[in-house]
Amino acid sequence: MVGGLERYYQLVRCFRDEDFRADRQPEFTQIDIEMSFITREDVVELAEALVQRLWSEIVGYEIPRPIPQMTYADAMARFGSDKPDLRFGQELAELTAFFANTAFRVFQAPYVGAVVMPGGAAQSRREFDGWQDWAKSRGARGLGYVTLNAEGAVSDAGPVARNLTDAERAGLPAATGAGPGDAVFFAAGPAAAARALLGAARLEIGARCGLIDPDAWSFLWVVDAPMFEETEAGGWTAVHHPFTSPLPEWRTSSTPSRARPWPTPTTSSATGTRSAAARSGSTAPTCKQRVFDVIGLSRAEATSQFGFLLDALRFGPPPHGGIAFGWDRLMMLLTGRDTIRDVIAFPRRRPGTTR
Repeated sequence: MVGGLERYYQLVRCFRDEDFRADRQPEFTQIDIEMSFITREDVVELAEALVQRLWSEIVGYEIPRPIPQMTYADAMARFGSDKPDLRFGQELAELTAFFANTAFRVFQAPYVGAVVMPGGAAQSRREFDGWQDWAKSRGARGLGYVTLNAEGAVSDAGPVARNLTDAERAGLPAATGAGPGDAVFFAAGPAAAARALLGAARLEIGARCGLIDPDAWSFLWVVDAPMFEETEAGGWTAVHHPFTSPLPEWRTSSTPSRARPWPTPTTSSATGTRSAAARSGSTAPTCKQRVFDVIGLSRAEATSQFGFLLDALRFGPPPHGGIAFGWDRLMMLLTGRDTIRDVIAFPRRRPGTTR
């Protein structure tokens, strides 16, 4: 854009400090698209056309258009994820108000939520203990639960039920949507962490209970994500990346939590649930530095890491935006694989492992 190109695309090799997970590699490929003087609708139209053609020609599936949209706040509240799998239900239930006056100290938290496991009451004690190990492996202290008996009432099994009042036990099935024979899992604490745990538990429930049709497809745009999110240390980090342009109204605001980026959509396909984030174009260098100040990146650090780009932006490129699709993730989805390492010729492996 600085060089005067109106628009371009590239198949580009990327290197990023990524975790070693089934859907991530530190070395991967993107379809990167950039365009000048565009709106979110332009990005959405182009991206939908690309994805629709890929799915139509490769797997014979016609993606219904327009692809539905959901706000980031709604996705996090209902599914605990910014890339929700919509092939099954089991949405999260927020119980913060329900337990507003509870005497149970664990639920005296900023956020209390739950997710229902159909038929989960039939699990053994060992299986419920396994859920605790599963939660701890994700950095949580555990995963509280109650079970419902054949009449749909909360049973005495588990430590949570013994700490609830009769009124709380009586109202819990309706508050969570649980029925006879179900199990209800809880998370309490800061909203972001608790919802993330419940969102992961929801996916695990979907897999264990066979609720997800592996041959089904579901696509979604998640829009209007916050620009910053608070870290555990009390600082701030960029939700997408620090080069997303903030909306003009934030440039005179001093509250990072209220900052919103130039409309940034994320598309999610339900099989494997992967995303591709759009980003906006340039803003004044002073605005960029303000973003860096919020995330704790000093002027010297910004120059060291992004000096080449900051220098280019000083030449005044036009407002621009684009979208980047993870090519390896797309190939994983289209070939029905469970990990992107199956579609990469020479995948990196975690140090000390054979895979």
